[in-house]
Amino acid sequence: MNSKMLLPILLVLALMFLSGCVPGGGTYDHQSPAGFFSGIWHGWIAPLSLILGIFNSDVRIYEPHNTGWLYDFGFYIALIGGFGGLNLTRRKLKGKAKQEG
Repeated sequence: MNSKMLLPILLVLALMFLSGCVPGGGTYDHQSPAGFFSGIWHGWIAPLSLILGIFNSDVRIYEPHNTGWLYDFGFYIALIGGFGGLNLTRRKLKGKAKQEG
């Protein structure tokens, strides 16, 4: 297989895999609500959920059928830890570039 075709195919497969786990997709209900680990997952894929939500009104960023504060805690930890961690990495790289230059 051509290496130029491999990357788009892998991206489409990854999007299909991730879209099965988005909040609001009908996976959870009042009898089986989303918990802590689902909150972490939904926090990590929040940017993807936001983009998918533009095209599909059933997809949400936040799962409405959840266990309460445990889900919230996992969701916010993933949001802050994921995006805040990237910011700290950029600061370290920026500082190293100033010292070298």
